[in-house]
Amino acid sequence: MKDERLLEMQVFKAVADHGGFTAASHALGASQPFVSRTLNNLEKRLGVALLRRSTRQVNLTEEGKIFLASCNRIIGDIELAEGQISSTGASASGDLRITAATSFGMDQVVPLLPEFMELYPNVRVRLSLSDNLVDIIGNGVDVAIRMGHLQDSMLLSRKLCHLQRIIVAAPSYIERHGAPRTPDDLRQHNCLQWEAPMDHLNNWPFIIDGQRMSVEIKGNFQFTSGMSSVEMVLAGVGMTRMAEHFALPAIRRKKLVPLLTEYQAQDDTAIYAVYAKERHVHPRVRAFVNYLVEKFKEPPWTR
Repeated sequence: MKDERLLEMQVFKAVADHGGFTAASHALGASQPFVSRTLNNLEKRLGVALLRRSTRQVNLTEEGKIFLASCNRIIGDIELAEGQISSTGASASGDLRITAATSFGMDQVVPLLPEFMELYPNVRVRLSLSDNLVDIIGNGVDVAIRMGHLQDSMLLSRKLCHLQRIIVAAPSYIERHGAPRTPDDLRQHNCLQWEAPMDHLNNWPFIIDGQRMSVEIKGNFQFTSGMSSVEMVLAGVGMTRMAEHFALPAIRRKKLVPLLTEYQAQDDTAIYAVYAKERHVHPRVRAFVNYLVEKFKEPPWTR
């Protein structure tokens, strides 16, 4: 007779770890009806309720908490046993779901993927680029590359590099409107603006007389995608505060001019690889995160 107990444990653990049937089905690559049916069969066989279900979430019962601890131990022991006898420890394989902001993803992540896929031919990369904050657990994402400040969460993160923004404009804009000499001059210039939820970036920080201050900028173009702001500033529409990965190469090519450099404030933000907290991080996730850490140890745009 076929023994389904290990499968039931894996499905139950996925539901408990991801907080629901839909997220668990994404993480497992299975259908939601399969997940529900497997959990129902498990509870029926054990004769106890492991989960309390509601329209929005599931919670563990006391019996569920006890059973989850046993599942974690058993599944962990199996993974450890397989890793110890594998010639490569544990090979990187399967689907790797990655998400990143559109501009950074196109500019920095996509160029790195061919080499990674050559190093790990058994990994199938699934890349999603979006300027919205993607729910890692709910969307079954393995690794998210995020810029700025991280929110407190149960997620793990590895810092890839420092994130600095620079105020820039195209030479054509400066020829028509001149360059600002002080931060206060920005009030007479057309500055490209982020829309919510990124509109906090419309407060540009400066160091003035030794004090950190900010100027709220205004302009006639608002955007939600960093890629659109890059194209507009290159076209001479206005000035913007641009991340270094775009700004520095464009400055070297004389397509952009840095402005107010003597007032530039040091950003306290960074670029991170973020991934779900698991007892055993999957080899494909570990391989990709380590690959990113190595590639951004010396950020390409600073070379």
